[in-house]
Amino acid sequence: MSSQGSAGKAAVEAKGLNPGLIVLLVVGGLLVTLLIANYVMYMYAQKNLPPKKKKPVSKKKLKREKLKQGVPVPGE
Repeated sequence: MSSQGSAGKAAVEAKGLNPGLIVLLVVGGLLVTLLIANYVMYMYAQKNLPPKKKKPVSKKKLKREKLKQGVPVPGE
């Protein structure tokens, strides 16, 4: 009888899923879900949020750029 009992346990273990595979599937599924959710939120934000305001350029920088281009700055 004991030989049949151990053979029955081996057959049950062979049919079950590997615990490492289950963990891998769960972690992979969560990762894919997070990536998809992140992409969806990014696309939503691109459509619905107003564009960023540009920083104002200082007069000093404007003067420097115009001097580089050779355009005379008014007031000098």
